[in-house]
Amino acid sequence: MGKFRWAYVGSGGIAESTAKSILKGNHLITAVYSRTYSKAKAFADKYCARAYESFEELLNSGEFDALYIATPHTAHVEYAVAALKRKIPVLCEKPVGVTAADVELLIKTAKENDTYFAEAMWTWFSDTALGVKKWVQSEVVGRTERVEIHYAFHGLAKSKDSRVRNPMTAGGALLDIGIYPVTYCYNLFGYPDKISCEGEIRDGIDVREKIVLSYGDTVCELYISFEELKEMFSLKGTKGRIIIPAFHVSPYALMLGPKGVRFTFGKTTYLNEFDRCAREIMSGKKESDYVPFEATLSCMKIMDECRRQMGLVYPFEKNV
Repeated sequence: MGKFRWAYVGSGGIAESTAKSILKGNHLITAVYSRTYSKAKAFADKYCARAYESFEELLNSGEFDALYIATPHTAHVEYAVAALKRKIPVLCEKPVGVTAADVELLIKTAKENDTYFAEAMWTWFSDTALGVKKWVQSEVVGRTERVEIHYAFHGLAKSKDSRVRNPMTAGGALLDIGIYPVTYCYNLFGYPDKISCEGEIRDGIDVREKIVLSYGDTVCELYISFEELKEMFSLKGTKGRIIIPAFHVSPYALMLGPKGVRFTFGKTTYLNEFDRCAREIMSGKKESDYVPFEATLSCMKIMDECRRQMGLVYPFEKNV
């Protein structure tokens, strides 16, 4: 079987990172589109692909097996819907939209056109996260009492023109990095009984927040920030603990339980993510087993509620 061919929409930092990873495996990048043709051309030349001056030309080229969208998330819906209507499989960077309404439109379009669509939430294409989920569900550390997750990086040190600091591209901590702890808790425990969020909005974006997700007697506290550097996952059960350093990308997790210390290992790489997506597409699947539609939609609903409680409205939403 030949290599799986990807068309890239977007040529920025995340596109570069994924490209360097997936070309080590059984993948090719054959087509590239960016709003700035010179950037698309430079990216395409670097990875032996063809650059297109218009998105329509790329869609009509037939030179790829699936589309990967790596633009700012405010543009995801436009590109994904157009591709799905052509019955082109889509892997779309997280978050796939800005609101739950965006996600509902994407799912509806994928189902109507019987075409594969998945959110590129690489953590949940990893065996580490899947192993932790098995631990929690089998209660090897007893009933979960409390989860604490920190995820922070120096987002405010980036240029004001950066995507992550720009209100017009729905920048801010919640959608950029908060989606990781939110998704982790959802995958372990489902949709919460109660959502509480308080945070700080500065220059049109959220710079930090504390989110509390309650599941009966289980409480998840999430701390998200653009003002420091920290990443940690800690779960306390009635019989032990689970610790995951750098949880969203960690190749291992540590369990301290009644049977001593145990580890789970698994790749959290872009290559692993693209490998599993490609296999799902080639097998004829229309929805990912790793990141199903309901997970993507539910996590966006949680973040919508967090935004509502913080009063976070992006400039492009104020006249809608």
